[in-house]
Amino acid sequence: MLTEALTGLPGWLTWGFGIGIALSLGAACLFYVGDRLFPSVQTGGASHSGDARRVTEIRQYLDAIGERYAEGIPIEGHTVEFYLPERDVAITFDARAFYALERSATHAVLVEHEMPGMSLGSRLPFETPEVEFETPAEPDERDTVEGAYAVLGLPSGASEGEVRRAYREKVKEVHPDHGGSHAEFKQVQEAYAAASGRGEA
Repeated sequence: MLTEALTGLPGWLTWGFGIGIALSLGAACLFYVGDRLFPSVQTGGASHSGDARRVTEIRQYLDAIGERYAEGIPIEGHTVEFYLPERDVAITFDARAFYALERSATHAVLVEHEMPGMSLGSRLPFETPEVEFETPAEPDERDTVEGAYAVLGLPSGASEGEVRRAYREKVKEVHPDHGGSHAEFKQVQEAYAAASGRGEA
């Protein structure tokens, strides 16, 4: 049927149509292969660093209440952050996964990015024991600056120029484009921010 429709068209239009489809398919394949070979890395933005912090808090909470869990489990075509196999409960940050799982036998719990991990108990579909977490003490500013110098590989009280040079060298090592991780890169940036405010010229 398509060939009958195409036979009534001028030759140049038929060729153009065919070339357009071939190029579109080639581009789609290229993007697919590129995504498989070089998966996109999440940047260290606020929401992603918030996700990492939330995952840590939820992990600590589940450990504290003695609940067995698995992380990164695919359920109903969606990967959830935590799955409690004994309770058939899935914990996710993704609203699409939550709504998809609502239609399944698995009980889904949606955790917003800003929700503290210790608040998870009120959302779970079973009784949870009371757990108290100690709030971490604010780090002493001197410890922060000393830690910053250590991250940059400098002695305490290094000059501003030394801090700048050490930062440039360290960034080359840990930058995600050169094989480093976003976490290391962010740590070096934070160390530079802390040390450069204290460095002596």
